[in-house]
Amino acid sequence: MNSLISALRTHFPAASVITDELRLLAWGTDASFYRLIPQVVVVVESEDDVAHVLAVAAQQGVHLTFRAAGTSLSGQAVTDGILVLIGEAFATCEIGPDAATVRVGPGIIGGEVNYRLAPHGRKIGPDPASISACKIGGIAANNASGMCCGTAQNSYRTLAGLRVVFADGAVLDTEDASSVARFRASHAPLVDELARLGATTRADKELAARIRHKYKIKNTTGYSLNALIDYEDPIDILAHLMIGSEGTLGFMSRITYRTVVEDPCKASTLVFFPTIETACQAVIRLKQEPVSAVEMLDRPALRSVEDKPGLPPIIRTLSNDAAALLIEVRAESAALLQQRIDAALGALTGIATVETPTFSTDPATCEMYWKVRKGTFPSVGAMRRAGTTVIIEDVAFPIESLAAATL
Repeated sequence: MNSLISALRTHFPAASVITDELRLLAWGTDASFYRLIPQVVVVVESEDDVAHVLAVAAQQGVHLTFRAAGTSLSGQAVTDGILVLIGEAFATCEIGPDAATVRVGPGIIGGEVNYRLAPHGRKIGPDPASISACKIGGIAANNASGMCCGTAQNSYRTLAGLRVVFADGAVLDTEDASSVARFRASHAPLVDELARLGATTRADKELAARIRHKYKIKNTTGYSLNALIDYEDPIDILAHLMIGSEGTLGFMSRITYRTVVEDPCKASTLVFFPTIETACQAVIRLKQEPVSAVEMLDRPALRSVEDKPGLPPIIRTLSNDAAALLIEVRAESAALLQQRIDAALGALTGIATVETPTFSTDPATCEMYWKVRKGTFPSVGAMRRAGTTVIIEDVAFPIESLAAATL
């Protein structure tokens, strides 16, 4: 331990190397139920800092974990080795021409990026429920998607460029031709092997088809192996493998996203169904319509928020079998929005609902609906039996199998 701390303090100021037991205990948890007490916490403010920590970790044989906001619900931001905190110097944001791209550091909050893009009518694709607190580093490292973006607009799909610090201290900037050329020369075996692996995978039709099937639905388990079939250039493969790698392949010091349109017109509705099966039938129909998001809440989830201000009183009278869908539609104009509202309501025709659904275009009402949805997890957690904990994981199913999967 002493040699580890000493090696770190040769480079970092005292305030950036945290060793007192109370603060280590505090840094031993993220938003999940896991606890791992780090041996030391180090705050990094530059790529040079990151390279030094990586070198020390290798010399000392100690593993490390990068941590941005620590909002992980699955334990990705805790370790019993070296916990590397991303400092404020990495909270950067540079909006490109016409806001078509945005170049950001891993230390900036996702919601802050969207706030800066809002005047341009743009946003980043990933929209995790914790976007007002989570940071870009975690969003990209976990390929976090969220309630609307699905697989079409996540970090993997909207990645435009990447700057990475690797375990050996090498830096690759995929937007800099000279950096790419140097990396191809200095890491030729790695580049060649990625090219070979990609070619082999694409040539294996059965394997390629299996990968395509696996990644067409929301999936953040394991590495982004779809990079091997989606791209031929080994640099592109490497960049996309970084997304979702949870910091195991390198440190992403800068990420460039292709931004997406933030439609100005929105409407939401909370539709109640007598059973979760009928709600699932509605989801299958809505999938065929131009809706932006459909979120299901079962009866326990509804019960956890039924006393929230502004929610329909009918929630308290629902049966134990009931469920709800929170539906959102978006459009660039009010006329197109109404067309999409009509299409969504038409999709629900013939499906049993507890009451006739209606959409609201009132921003306050819509925001309240989605705020309640985002708060469902802590609300459910607050109702748990004493001495128990909440474990949360995403499970994805083909849309046609959804109803059967919930029963």
